[in-house]
Amino acid sequence: MTKAIAFPQYGGADVLRTIDVELPAPGPGQVRVAVRAVGVNPIDHRQRSGELHSLFPAVFPAVPGYEVSGVVEAVGAEVTGFAPGDEVFGGLMGGGYAEQALLDADELALKPATLSWEEAAAIPVGAETSERALDVLGVRPGETLLVHGAAGGVGTVLLQFARARGITVVGTASEANHAHLRELGAIPVTYGEGLAERVRAAAPGGVDRALDAVGKGDVLPLSIELTGSADRVLTIADFAGAAQYGVRFNGGAEGVESYHRPAFAAALALHEAGTLRLPLHRVLPLAQAAEAHRISEHGHLRGKIVLTV
Repeated sequence: MTKAIAFPQYGGADVLRTIDVELPAPGPGQVRVAVRAVGVNPIDHRQRSGELHSLFPAVFPAVPGYEVSGVVEAVGAEVTGFAPGDEVFGGLMGGGYAEQALLDADELALKPATLSWEEAAAIPVGAETSERALDVLGVRPGETLLVHGAAGGVGTVLLQFARARGITVVGTASEANHAHLRELGAIPVTYGEGLAERVRAAAPGGVDRALDAVGKGDVLPLSIELTGSADRVLTIADFAGAAQYGVRFNGGAEGVESYHRPAFAAALALHEAGTLRLPLHRVLPLAQAAEAHRISEHGHLRGKIVLTV
């Protein structure tokens, strides 16, 4: 048996508790990892609360966690490129809040010694989402992209991916995070009333595409207004709003194409060049997962919340 943090029912952060789970055995194409750190993402608390039940129904007791770093303990049949003792990071479809986790080898990468466990655990979701969103939106070099929620874990990585591709980014964030966005090469604007005017002032040549990574407020109709078409807007956080306004929603669960390998390669290339920035908003022990969820729900993050095991 191994320890994990799970929620036995939908509810607030207080429903999270420590449970014993059976030690997972890796199947074909799978790797079992002794977890060292796990990234906390908005999907974690949104699934725990029941908000995403129609999209991602939980099987109780449900163990959250979609990105981890750790050490390979065992590999299943047909796995090449990984062996016990390897330091790795990767994405998984839940189950990361645990001492042991199963990952598909195709969604795993070797961790450089120069990356800390916490930094490595902050890569998978942000990198995969960024690679996928830029591709789905079809943003081209020289274009201008508006990003709502640019200072969070996904936004922080996306700004760096976009800059590497020659894309100009206008990012919404609280005033306290504007210096952070400038350091990442973005043009910061404050969200709230008058946002459209501030975006137009920041991008006098217009906005070509828009990405919603927040899922709150009236950012979707505003983005349609600024880009001129719902086809130029993508949300990764507002399924209901996407249906209401005719905007594309892409939550990464479609299973049509995996972006993990190119995303990890892009992140590691930036790291190798010395330009990858992975700010950590808070680092807490796994036992304090409930507090991590409360911080995540409050928002206004700069970078990623990470739990250590």
